Amino acid sequence: MLTERQELILKTIITDFTQTHEPVGSKTVMKQLPIKVSSATIRNEMAVLEDQGLIEKTHSSSGRIPSSDGYRYYLDNLVEPLQLPESVYNTIGTQLDRPFHQVNEIVQEAARILSDLTNYTAFAEGPESRDVKITGFRIVPLSSRQVMAILVTSDGNVQNQVYALPHNIHGEEIEKAVRMINDQLVGKSLKEINVSLLSELAKNELGSDHANELFSLVEDVLKDAASEQMYVDGQINLLNNTTENNVNDIRSLYELIDRDNLFSNLMNIKADPKTEKYPVKVKLGSELPNDLLKNYSLLTAEYSVGSHGKGTIALLGPTNMPYSQMIGLLEYFRNELAKKLLDYYGKFQ
Repeated sequence: MLTERQELILKTIITDFTQTHEPVGSKTVMKQLPIKVSSATIRNEMAVLEDQGLIEKTHSSSGRIPSSDGYRYYLDNLVEPLQLPESVYNTIGTQLDRPFHQVNEIVQEAARILSDLTNYTAFAEGPESRDVKITGFRIVPLSSRQVMAILVTSDGNVQNQVYALPHNIHGEEIEKAVRMINDQLVGKSLKEINVSLLSELAKNELGSDHANELFSLVEDVLKDAASEQMYVDGQINLLNNTTENNVNDIRSLYELIDRDNLFSNLMNIKADPKTEKYPVKVKLGSELPNDLLKNYSLLTAEYSVGSHGKGTIALLGPTNMPYSQMIGLLEYFRNELAKKLLDYYGKFQ
């Protein structure tokens, strides 16, 4: 552990660097420290911090910048969530306080609001939906070989997906599959419906040569309804943290965000209450499993909607972001999002 004075100096360097993005010298630290210390003493303490790998010297300046280990020490021991300006709270309240017709609309709007407020890339994953019940199902033909499956659940969500039909399946067989779901599955929760139940129903109810194909279609519809929806907003903000030299990296990062389940997996790593001081978790780029993220940090916060499950919100931004403000924002936002969703679910009880 560091001494109190060393911690103050490290915290000052990190705070100044996140504001100016410039290396921090001893004179700058001396002016900002809440205690009176000579410039020579600060230089000596900065040398200790550098020896411990918490700060490092840049090639072009005698000033210091935080290292990954320095940020980690700060996040584990020194950071404190800041209260945000009242205007930020008002913006969140105003934008969430409007009519929504589906849970997914609220979650998608959450990602947009977070991205707009921070100029970072924001993620929002909806609460688990395994406890909701199926209330209706239909299939709408779009063409001779294309249909849209529409599934309605008890939380007001409408899940629709377009499917291409095999050439050997006909309209009357599709109608059988629709009747099977409405007769046998409406009223059941998504968690009650498993592969063995569907397989048995398909064999007994469909009774055609194409039961396997119809079974797969029904399984896909239900799987889509049960899956957690993750929304991303503000991908363009990745350009704020780049130079002409790494445009290819940004392109690859775009693809990573859009196509890979990496972020979904990272967002769902549960916090350890014994080691996590705040409900907001911070993973530095050096701790993330992809080299494209080395200059970024991922902040995640879980929110709870009672019996309706839990979801996650997250921000991806530069390593030198103002962590106190961002942690304060996510702490507040997760509670406001949970309140909005609880209010929405209350309409269906």
